[in-house]
Amino acid sequence: MKENNKFIRPDICRPPSEQNSYFLPLTAGCSNNKCTFCSYYGRRLQIRDHEEVKREIDALSLFIEQGIVLPDIDQIVYMIGQHWDGRRIFLQDGDALVYPYPKLVDVLEHLNKKFPNLERIGLYATPGDILRRSIEELKVLKRLKVSIFYIGIESGDDNVLEKIDKGANHNEMVEAGRKVKDAGIIQSLTILLGLGGVDGSRNHVLETARIISEIDPEYVGALTVTLIPGTPLYEQARNGEFKELTPFEFLAELKGIIENSSLTNCFFSSMHASNYLSVRGTLPRDKNRMLNEIQRVLDEGDSSRLRPEFFRGL
Repeated sequence: MKENNKFIRPDICRPPSEQNSYFLPLTAGCSNNKCTFCSYYGRRLQIRDHEEVKREIDALSLFIEQGIVLPDIDQIVYMIGQHWDGRRIFLQDGDALVYPYPKLVDVLEHLNKKFPNLERIGLYATPGDILRRSIEELKVLKRLKVSIFYIGIESGDDNVLEKIDKGANHNEMVEAGRKVKDAGIIQSLTILLGLGGVDGSRNHVLETARIISEIDPEYVGALTVTLIPGTPLYEQARNGEFKELTPFEFLAELKGIIENSSLTNCFFSSMHASNYLSVRGTLPRDKNRMLNEIQRVLDEGDSSRLRPEFFRGL
């Protein structure tokens, strides 16, 4: 994969739990830029030169240790660095695990050398990226403090996965998840409520509950599908090919996924701003409480209990 010397630093797009991290770009965009619902759709993947990455690490270290600001370093390095506590790094962008493996290891070794007090490094990873790596390669990343992968599962329904051009099917994503678990890396999975539309809702719910149960991750975050202008899903909704759920139908899907899941010890959350209702808890311990919270809102049918449209976002 050819590296691009004119790398354009991406906007910060990160999981909520990475809010206090330093954001270090290795890539911009995503290698699987075909997902029909995604804002990365059609955006070309850029791979950042790894010596440039290391120069940023050196500049950040110099700033943290001595307060020195270099004129040829992007000012955002210092804007983030002045508030950073030195404990967590998030590797950008939407697909950092696609970074050439030897160079990824070199960058991680350099991070650990410059910041020996690092506790955790996190990144987004596609199922395809994970499957291309051996368990031993993943264990090397774990030893270099890569402790959490954020993985977009979206759905467990192969029909939905094919329609959205996910690039991986149910069984492949389960295989990827088990490989990550064997390497000892934490998994935070993202699922998308409503991705099957009205017609595919039931299978989407059941198969999504099944896939998260089979992977059995430490974290699951439920988001609600949001139609983004310029994506194929947006056009499919406009021409009637895709029928979007109502807010209460989204809630029914959330309830169904929780109800049909079988997890060992997983923090499940719908706190993301795209959702109409926020619930969270550890499954299975808090399952009944969470289901009761959702059911009360469904029974009342009061839209004022839902997050208003103008507060919803990506």
